[in-house]
Amino acid sequence: MSKPNVVVYTSDGCHYCERVLNHLNEWDIDYTEKNISQNDAYYKEMRENKVYGTPVTFIDGEKLLGFQKRKFKKLLGIDEVSTYIRQRNLSY
Repeated sequence: MSKPNVVVYTSDGCHYCERVLNHLNEWDIDYTEKNISQNDAYYKEMRENKVYGTPVTFIDGEKLLGFQKRKFKKLLGIDEVSTYIRQRNLSY
């Protein structure tokens, strides 16, 4: 399976944004963070995509609003067994 293209629009002080980023890091998923509080161009990009709040994550072009752990895992191809193994540096 190829690596997914993950882009996360965040803003300063956003608790759910932190949760999204923490889980992506925990799952060892590469992503690009676009903080709209720090860059007006990212804010404009987000608005062009008809999104008006953070966090919003695009995974291979599919939009996820907020933090939806099950949907994230499904789109990223993550299951509980592989997450457990990866977290503990085990092998199959």
